[in-house]
Amino acid sequence: MTAEAQRVQWTEGGVVRTARWRSEAGNPPPKRVQAVDDTLTADAAFRLASEGTALLWRSDFQNARQLLQAMSRRADRKPRKAAPARASLTEAFHLHRQAQAQRARTLGRLLIELQGDYGIALARAPNLREACAEAWGAADGECALVSLRELQGVVGAHEWRRKGVEIPQLGAPPGNRIHPHYGVFSPVRGEYLQLVAAAPLPSSGLAFDIGTGTGVLAAILARRGVTRVVATDMDPRALACARDNVTRLGLQGQVEVVEANLFPEGRAPLVVCNPPWLPGRASAPLERAIYDEDSGMLRGFLQGLPAHLAPGGEGWLILSDLAEHLGLRAPGEVAGLVEAAGLRVVARTTARPLHPKAADASDPLHAARSREVTSLWRLALP
Repeated sequence: MTAEAQRVQWTEGGVVRTARWRSEAGNPPPKRVQAVDDTLTADAAFRLASEGTALLWRSDFQNARQLLQAMSRRADRKPRKAAPARASLTEAFHLHRQAQAQRARTLGRLLIELQGDYGIALARAPNLREACAEAWGAADGECALVSLRELQGVVGAHEWRRKGVEIPQLGAPPGNRIHPHYGVFSPVRGEYLQLVAAAPLPSSGLAFDIGTGTGVLAAILARRGVTRVVATDMDPRALACARDNVTRLGLQGQVEVVEANLFPEGRAPLVVCNPPWLPGRASAPLERAIYDEDSGMLRGFLQGLPAHLAPGGEGWLILSDLAEHLGLRAPGEVAGLVEAAGLRVVARTTARPLHPKAADASDPLHAARSREVTSLWRLALP
C-alpha cells in the first residue's frame, strides 16, 4: 500500500483531522471514525464496532481497557455460525478461524491516538514509549491511530522481551532465557525444543539453522557443542531478535546470523529447519510463523536440502502433524515430499504437545489437537 493509503481521516469537533494508520494485523484504515468517551455504553460500543464504525477514545485510558474487556465479553456471547453436525475438522477449523478473525476486527475498532513521540494524551495513560519504539522503531513526530487491542499486544511483547522465556534446553538459569521481540514467534512450545536437544548430532563442526526466528534452535545447537552455527532468516525483526539473543547468551563466537532466503552459501553436516506447521495463507504478518502458504517453506527446505547437505550429514525437519488431523495436509504428504526431494529418512523421533489446548476439551479443535504429534525427521542423502 502507498503511504497515503495508510492514513485515516475523520471529523472531530467540526474539524477534519488526519493521522497515520498503524495496523500490524494488516487491517485497512477505517472509513468511519467516531470520537467517543465514558458516556458510551458497552452495548452501544459493541454495536457500532460490529457495524464497522471505529471508536476513537477520548476519556480515561484505564476506562478504555475496561470497555474493551466488556466488548470482548459481548463478542464471546454473540452466536457464531456453528459447524454442521457432520462437519469435518477442516470445516470446523475454517469456521473457527473466520470467527476469530471477525472477533479481532470488531474489537480492533476501539482506537487510541498516539502523539508524535508515542505519548498518549489521556488521563491515567501509561508511558508506552519504549514498548512502541521496540515494535515500530524511533518516533518520527507524527500522530497515529492504533487499535487498543494491538497496542496491548505491543505492551505484552515488551514484557516478553524484558523478562525473557526460560528455555531449560539452554542450561541452568539465569543464562537460559530467550527474549522474543515484537512480531517474532515466542518459543513457548517445549516439545520441539526437547527433540532438537536430544537428537544425536551427526557432527559438531558446522550447522545451518534455517528460518531461525528468535535464534533459539541455533542457541541450543551451540550449547550442545556445535562449533559454528549459521542462522538464517529474511524478516528484519527476526534477524534483530536472533542477534540480540545470541549476544545475550554470549554465543557470538559460535553463532552467525545472516539474512538469506532459506539457505546460506555452502554445505553443512547438519541443517535444521522448523517451518510454520499449517499450510495456508497468513491473514496478518504476525501469523507468518504459523501459516506456510502452499507449504512453500517446507517444500523449499526439502528441495534445497540436497544441495546444501554435506556428504554423510543430516537434515533435521521439525514439524507437527496437526495439519493432517485438520485435513489441511494429506496423510503421507510429508513423506512424499521427502522422497520427491531425493532424501531418505534415517530416523524419526516424536513428542506429544505440552501446551494447555491439547487437553482442553472445550476447544473447538480439540479432536485434532489431542492427537497431534510433533516429529523430528532425520533426513540424509541416499
